[in-house]
Amino acid sequence: MKNIGIVVTDPEDWTAKALFKVAKEENLSPLFIDLRAAEVSIAPDPLPAVGGTCLSELDAVLVRDVGAGTLEGVSFRFDILRELETEGIPVVNSPAAIQNAANKYHASYLLAKAGLPAPKTRAVQSVGAGLRAISEFKDAIIKPVFGYKGKGIVRVKEGEVLFSERNAGTVSVSLEETLESLLGAGGMLYIQEFIENPGRDIRAFVVNGRAIGAIYRRAPPGAWINNLSQGGTADRCVLSEDEKTIAERAALALGADFAGVDLIEGREGEVGREGEVGRVGGEEEVGRVGREEKTLPKILEVNGTPSGKGIYDTWKINPAEEIIGYVKEKL
Repeated sequence: MKNIGIVVTDPEDWTAKALFKVAKEENLSPLFIDLRAAEVSIAPDPLPAVGGTCLSELDAVLVRDVGAGTLEGVSFRFDILRELETEGIPVVNSPAAIQNAANKYHASYLLAKAGLPAPKTRAVQSVGAGLRAISEFKDAIIKPVFGYKGKGIVRVKEGEVLFSERNAGTVSVSLEETLESLLGAGGMLYIQEFIENPGRDIRAFVVNGRAIGAIYRRAPPGAWINNLSQGGTADRCVLSEDEKTIAERAALALGADFAGVDLIEGREGEVGREGEVGRVGGEEEVGRVGREEKTLPKILEVNGTPSGKGIYDTWKINPAEEIIGYVKEKL
């Protein structure tokens, strides 16, 4: 029986439990691995272990969550994953893919090189450059490069500073003060144009190059952040062919075996006449016929360690089944 390590910090996490359950049903031997407890004995041979489990003896590793922490601590855990990969153990997602997705700046670079549509973005290192980008975009979003769950996001609309956490904007601060504070904390500013939208975004779940389902995430009344962790609600979404293709290509661009790809429907695009050729994701495509207007989906971000709970609750689609099936193919 093959031994599958599921890297997680919370064994009660829905996705981790789903992966564990499906692995057992598929006659695999799963066990939870918390890399925050990992120890490595280097001499004479490197032997990474968690508790009594030697990680080098695992047949595959599934990564749900490596845990937050200091740069040294997180790097150490990723080093262990890279070393297991070097020894020929399948690691899903690969540490490189997880890091590609976690770093919003580098993810934007990879998506742009793949010709995929995304909001206009600036990465800068001074207040002056930040002010110029915000002035250009008119309505702008400033995100932590390594942020998650919609936390720490700032919107600047008509000079007003708005915070993603609903209780964070009670104190009025100037834009310059906000930029100085963000620069002091992160050393750079990752700024995107805000895309006007119908009050929702799309989370598409991609496994092994195929979009298996999607949900709409709707912001609560009066809010502009759609994340479920920030009070958003989920509804069923049937992806258009454009959205499906873009989501699948986004996961591929970042090297992710499975991913949550967040899309925004955005403003209405140019009206296409019959037979007119447009561009979507860097590829030519025939425009829609007649008076029907076509929205151009853009990629907000890609999550390399996504939760499957939202799509399961909404559609009863269990991504764990697809992920475990993919891992079995690699064993």
